[in-house]
Amino acid sequence: MVAKNINVLSFGEILWDMIDGKKFIGGAPFNLTAHLARMGCKATIISAVGQDSLGEKALLKAGKIGIDLSYIQVHSHLPTGTVRVDLNAWGHPTFQIIEDVAWDHIELNKNSIHDLSKSKWDIFCFGTLSQRSDENREVLYQLLRSIKAKHVFYDVNLRQNFFRKSWIEKSLCFSTIVKLNDQEADILSELLFSQKLKQKEFIIKLVKKYDVSITCITHGKNGSSIFYNNLLKKIPGINSPVIDTVGAGDGFSAGFLFAYLCGSSVFGAAEFAEMVGNFIVSKTGALPLYPLWLKKEIQNFKKR
Repeated sequence: MVAKNINVLSFGEILWDMIDGKKFIGGAPFNLTAHLARMGCKATIISAVGQDSLGEKALLKAGKIGIDLSYIQVHSHLPTGTVRVDLNAWGHPTFQIIEDVAWDHIELNKNSIHDLSKSKWDIFCFGTLSQRSDENREVLYQLLRSIKAKHVFYDVNLRQNFFRKSWIEKSLCFSTIVKLNDQEADILSELLFSQKLKQKEFIIKLVKKYDVSITCITHGKNGSSIFYNNLLKKIPGINSPVIDTVGAGDGFSAGFLFAYLCGSSVFGAAEFAEMVGNFIVSKTGALPLYPLWLKKEIQNFKKR
């Protein structure tokens, strides 16, 4: 059952997270797309993998989840992306992201961009990391100018040193919904406004300067803050036992977008987002199988 025929398009990395010697498929845009597909949306991702065993496994995994594979390229001369993930005692990760891999070279010809621009999308999703190559930025900005989407979702998702002020500013100019965490809010405050502002002041300036409709700032176990229609509301967290936090933000994003696109209020969508994100931190990897209680919550949104 497709959730009210919600059409989702994402752009960005597909990769494998190496955690404690085990491989977990990931990449923030892929995780987001996978969760939305699981929730019943018609989900498509624009990305690239290598012509190798990890690429084959990624395509197989994406297909089983229900993601449309039409715009995932397979590169014969580049490897599928990998990331070494080291977890500290609290399950918080540090990342070593391998460069010059398949997803750094996402290609779309004019016919593909034309076809995508003719479709009607409920939301177009992208992040910052996939913009680290000139090639990807050119394709992404073409898409942002061409795609017809009701909402444009930007997950700031800063990783290592793979970001620039110009990329972030351009991304914000195209976006209607923005999601970031506490640390990223501090970085953007310095980067965009040359001072460390208090979060509310930062959000107000961000919304005013870039005309963002909804801003979500996640606080880990302390919940999240949502700014909408000049109202900043704190959404309490759910203190699940933490195994690892990899992909928790992507689960939050998916839960928020799914509930909101199903007709929930912005703040109601954030409460569901907290439920999804806090479930994910209680498991290993970014895409654990959903328990029965979460499946029931998803079905309730589809009935609205």
